[in-house]
Parts: sequence; C-alpha cells; structure tokens
Amino acid sequence: MSIEQEVEILRKIPLFANIESAKLKLMCFASERITFKEGQSLCEQGDIGDAAYIIIEGTADVIVTRDTPLVVAQVGKNDIVGEIAILVDIPRTATVTATSELTALKITKDLFFQMVTDFPEMGVEIMRVLAQRLEATTADLMKARAGAGN
Repeated sequence: MSIEQEVEILRKIPLFANIESAKLKLMCFASERITFKEGQSLCEQGDIGDAAYIIIEGTADVIVTRDTPLVVAQVGKNDIVGEIAILVDIPRTATVTATSELTALKITKDLFFQMVTDFPEMGVEIMRVLAQRLEATTADLMKARAGAGN
C-alpha cells in the first residue's frame, strides 16, 4: 500500500479528517505498518504505553483481566486503540487481541504528541472519542447493575 493510500485511509478517520495531506504523509512515513495474526496481541494490559494503533483492516477484542478475562469492546477499521496509556502516562488498561488478520499503523508516543501539538483539533477529536467510550462504559455499567438487581 502506498503512502497516498494510507493518507486516504487516515482522512476517513474523524481524528485526522482536517489535517493537511502533507502532515498525514509525514505521519504515515514516520509510523510503522504492522500486520497481526488472529490471536496476536497489539498491546497487553499492564505494559508501558509506547504507541497507539490505528486499525486499517481487521478486527480486535479489547480485553480487561481482573480475575478472568472480559471482552469490554470490539474494534475495527478506522478505530484507534492504545492511546489512553500514552495520553495519561499509565500502564495499558486493557489487552487488545486481533480476532482476524489485522493491519495497523503504530504511532509512537512522541509522534502522537507532536501531531496533537501541531493540530489542536486532533486533541478535541480525541476528547470526543474518549467521551463516547466513557458514555458507553457508563451505560454498560448501569445495565449490569440493573441486571444484578441493585
């Protein structure tokens, strides 16, 4: 896949929709394209966050393990994962495991922060994504609590 094709893929992601093509080309050039096999992990809960992943093709489960593993979300094309650990400098909050062959752009922490610094609208979009995830998690918790009879 050419850099121009990768730029067109990124342009479809709301996070990058308003970023000029030259900057997206630079990001594609500076990021690493990785393919994961089904069952392979993109990142592991508890690891230090060194990068975020933008899924180009494929699907993955987001799994949180306490006593037993629990799938808390499913992600696919155009989704970003792994950004929480690099945004707040904490260990990864979940394991992300490919459920099909998956291709992703691995964006290092430094490159990610450079993009957010250069394009404040990207930071706003990240806040939107995180707020949507928080809303979905809150709704799931309310359903679980109602199902438990509380």
